[in-house]
Amino acid sequence: MDLHFGDSKPTDEERAAVDALLGPPQSSWEGADRDGMRAGDLRWARGGRAARARRDLLLPGLHALNDRVGWISDGALDYLCRRLTVPPAEAYGVATFYALFSVKPRPRTVLHVCTDIGCAPAGAGRVLAAARDRLGPGSGVQVQAGPCLGLCERAPAALAIRAGDPVRTAVAAPATGESAVLAATAPESAPEEPPAALAVPQAGQPGLTLLRRVGVVDPASLDDYRAHGGYTALRRAFELGPAGVIREVTDSGLVGRGGAAFPTGVKWQATASRPEHPHHLVCNADESEPGTFKDRVLMEGDPYALVEAMTIAGYAVGSHRGHLYLRGEYPRALRRLRHAIDQARARGFLGDDVLGQGYAFDIEIRRGAGAYICGEETALFNSIEGRRGEPRAKPPFPVQKGLFGRPTAANNVETLVNVLPVLTLGAPAYAAIGTGRSTGPKLFCVSGSVERPGVYELPFGATLGELLRLAGVRDGLRAVLLGGAAGGFVRADELDIPLTFEGTREAGTTLGSGVVMAFDDTVPLPRLLLRIAEFFRDESCGQCVPCRVGTVRQEEALHRIAERTGADAAADITLLREVGRAMKDASICGLGQTAWNAVESAIDRLGAYR
Repeated sequence: MDLHFGDSKPTDEERAAVDALLGPPQSSWEGADRDGMRAGDLRWARGGRAARARRDLLLPGLHALNDRVGWISDGALDYLCRRLTVPPAEAYGVATFYALFSVKPRPRTVLHVCTDIGCAPAGAGRVLAAARDRLGPGSGVQVQAGPCLGLCERAPAALAIRAGDPVRTAVAAPATGESAVLAATAPESAPEEPPAALAVPQAGQPGLTLLRRVGVVDPASLDDYRAHGGYTALRRAFELGPAGVIREVTDSGLVGRGGAAFPTGVKWQATASRPEHPHHLVCNADESEPGTFKDRVLMEGDPYALVEAMTIAGYAVGSHRGHLYLRGEYPRALRRLRHAIDQARARGFLGDDVLGQGYAFDIEIRRGAGAYICGEETALFNSIEGRRGEPRAKPPFPVQKGLFGRPTAANNVETLVNVLPVLTLGAPAYAAIGTGRSTGPKLFCVSGSVERPGVYELPFGATLGELLRLAGVRDGLRAVLLGGAAGGFVRADELDIPLTFEGTREAGTTLGSGVVMAFDDTVPLPRLLLRIAEFFRDESCGQCVPCRVGTVRQEEALHRIAERTGADAAADITLLREVGRAMKDASICGLGQTAWNAVESAIDRLGAYR
């Protein structure tokens, strides 16, 4: 392996950031000061094999540099690569893959203003313009328009990140120009975020299952969590044994809540039965779909529930380490989960002997860095392994060859938290909730033209109209987007659609991850579709031609017909259909396969461009 290091040197601050993560270098070959080198360093290289085995620390290393300095210089990247024996060209490809990193000099503070489909109609453009007007060159702040921040219930939203030791963050949501500027210039003085419970209009109501503790328990207190039923499910899991847990989950009918709706019990059984070891458990907490924020609310409002659920899943599939891949734009969720994991470990709920049952399990948090594609499970595996977050071809499937090439069960936050009521209620009682093919409760992220945006819990089978009435839909409703940017639009007269996987499929749309975005007649539909196209063009990883080229062609066509209808738009609509079919049929992963869905539904169901 030819590493080809450059001549650039790290600063003392950059060196300290890397050493704080990896420890001091052991030889001059991996970056130690040559003035103090050992005699053996002149004759042989040591530690390369061990360093290469730590390739998965590349992403945390990039985070360490970006957090401390605000950007990643050539010297810093070279030093990190020496420490891990990673070719700098490969590390550069990883660093430039993520939106939260920069390999060019920039101020220590970056203000991210969401301009996506949830925030744009709420006035994100005014917030962005005001911030740029007041935070120009010399202000020490870089203002950056960006995709969804997962704060859709408080749109428009802005997130400020100030590099240093420690890194500081501040959220402004709902944001004004003034509050966004305050978050960027004085993050330590910015107002605290409201409690997670304010994102749950049903908080404290009887009958809730997944959200019953949000707003009721102190999210920092393990004792409070236990006093409200916490760790009852894990104790039952130990009584049932791994096979019994999988049988219970299978009999409950629980399917994935991330959009694919794959049976959870089948996935766990396939992982547990593989002879290769170790087995891995991955929690996908990288919810980056525009309009989605339910996992964030669960992690902020009930973090111990996720820790318990991951422990149960790890026990069932035979894993002793859980990887929690958390979206980089969720600083409060990161703090809450770190605290919960530390407390659980200190109290014997994680570690070498969980609850004295002879089972060892621990959880490691890995932070994403701004890449929608990493919500795809195999792209997420590559990201954890220290590679570009590009999807892998299937087969082999993750249960056969997943993270680090080993059998892996990957589930999102909502899916895992559903395991708790499966075990406490029992499979028959859980399966009785919802419908025959869509069992249990479901979380819906409602935003847009409603009076009470937030996360709602309803049993599968409730209608779209019932959900919107709970949220207080406003007059002049024109359309509802189900499933986010990768979903589809339905008309205002289609509110009787049952919110189940099969019900939405029969209606010609999708439930996706549970996004429900309402748009009234003040929202310009062509501009909305163009923003969706821009999102997919930005987020395409570029690995496969149909998606890399198709998302660009889709955006170009929508730009051309933004102000045209009828015969003037006919040729470009034909082109859009051809490009959409090509992406759907030939793209390697779900991003390209769904990038045309919302545009297609707007043309066919809403009569866009007629």
